[in-house]
Amino acid sequence: MIVSALDDTRVAFDSVAAHYDGPSGNNGLIQDMRREMWRWLDASFPRDSDLIDLGCGTGLDAVRMATRGHRVLATDWSPRMVARARGRAASARVGDRVRTAAIGAHELERIAGSAIFDGVYSNLGALNCLPDLTPVSRECARLIRSGGRLVFTVIGRWCPWEIAYYSSRADWRRVSVRFSRRMMPVGMNGHTVWTRYWTPRELYRMFAGEFSLLHFRALCLFAPPPYLTWLKDRHEGWFEQLWRWDRRVGGWPLLRSLGDHFLIVMARR
Repeated sequence: MIVSALDDTRVAFDSVAAHYDGPSGNNGLIQDMRREMWRWLDASFPRDSDLIDLGCGTGLDAVRMATRGHRVLATDWSPRMVARARGRAASARVGDRVRTAAIGAHELERIAGSAIFDGVYSNLGALNCLPDLTPVSRECARLIRSGGRLVFTVIGRWCPWEIAYYSSRADWRRVSVRFSRRMMPVGMNGHTVWTRYWTPRELYRMFAGEFSLLHFRALCLFAPPPYLTWLKDRHEGWFEQLWRWDRRVGGWPLLRSLGDHFLIVMARR
């Protein structure tokens, strides 16, 4: 089942790689979330860091980090996504700072060496596509120097917007999807992406042996999730105010476990 689920997910992302920078993978709301992640990456990694990008997709984050002076190993389970990332790095003239590898986050043992990176980041739910994060935790501990950081954005379990939206449509099956403790099928481009949803505390427990928890906060707590782009299109000013509230209170106790995604920062002991 695990191998089949991973293969299904790889096929799904291969199928959308050619146009993933458009509405399916980088609409206006996703761009807002990506910019929030960049703020935390800049705060977490000093210039000239060696980083791993888990689930790099088409390379938007990797290229941006390379232009900021970092060296990035951009990895993804989808070979077509990796090809897009490699092409983007070449076009941006940072190919010397972005290496690419068709390696899934569950198989980081394929990266040779130990304690050779300053940190690892993963954006917009790539880690949700894994049934078990134990291999990620183990290999990150091997690959990251003491004091190095993990910065992840992960699709969370408690999303008030999603509960309200699908309840209003009486789609009770969709309301319940995130509350499962197992991998759930989510359709994409006629294929299936198998997805597991986490709370921040559940995810941290998978890394607690070798990493200290520094911070976690909600993303898209007040701001709507990426599939509600029409709200931004119709109410731009209101939408910007919602993001300001997100930034102000997304790290407060209780509220920080809510939201479409959460951001979590950990440090290697």
